[in-house]
Amino acid sequence: MIVETPWHEQDRFWDRAAPYIFDPAHWTAASAEIDAAVRFLELKPGAGVLDLGCGPGRHSLELARRGYRVTGVDRTQKFLDYAAASAATEKLGIELVIEDMRLFRRPGAFDAAINLYTTFGYFADQADDRKVLENLRASLRPGGSLFMEMMGREVLLRDFKEEDRSEVDGITFIENRRLEGDGSWLAHRWTVIRDGRKEELSLSHRIYSGPDLASMLGAAGFGSVRLYGNFSGTPYDQNAVKLIAVARAE
Repeated sequence: MIVETPWHEQDRFWDRAAPYIFDPAHWTAASAEIDAAVRFLELKPGAGVLDLGCGPGRHSLELARRGYRVTGVDRTQKFLDYAAASAATEKLGIELVIEDMRLFRRPGAFDAAINLYTTFGYFADQADDRKVLENLRASLRPGGSLFMEMMGREVLLRDFKEEDRSEVDGITFIENRRLEGDGSWLAHRWTVIRDGRKEELSLSHRIYSGPDLASMLGAAGFGSVRLYGNFSGTPYDQNAVKLIAVARAE
């Protein structure tokens, strides 16, 4: 019996997906997103920050530019190599660690942590998601805070589309979505058509509601959790565009 490697553990997936998930618009957005992170986390100058699931370093680099001590963790070596090269070019000091988020834990090492861009909920076994949150809690000093940003279940169900299609510079990108189980698992199929050639990528992940995420954070040992509906800090209500959680390790 052949067991397929999960999508999030496939270097091929990340290599093929990188031009679309880390396009220039997402790199440009990183500055404003870190503005929000600094504000929500009340970061003090020189604070130590963990960027869990840092990818090619969009947010780690921005934090380092502002003088924070940054540790970026990701499972994809190519992304870490890109972040390291960018940091070297800008003469920024960033620690980069290759590790699965289910395994990375550095007790009491950080003043704050970020987990952005729906870099959570990848795992079929929900116990693995709980382990990630427990690792984050353990890695924070007392009084430290976690800033998470993802697509919330309430927002997804309100605005759900089975298909989106776009074309940029002659490249057609089609995204098909399907809700599975009780509606908390989202399966994607991406189709990219370039120069008459078609390539398909598949991924799937768990979608958390605000109350469910808050409950899991509490169970992981966070003392207080606040939910917001966008980077400006509006309530997580019917007008929310994303799910943001700020949890304190009290």
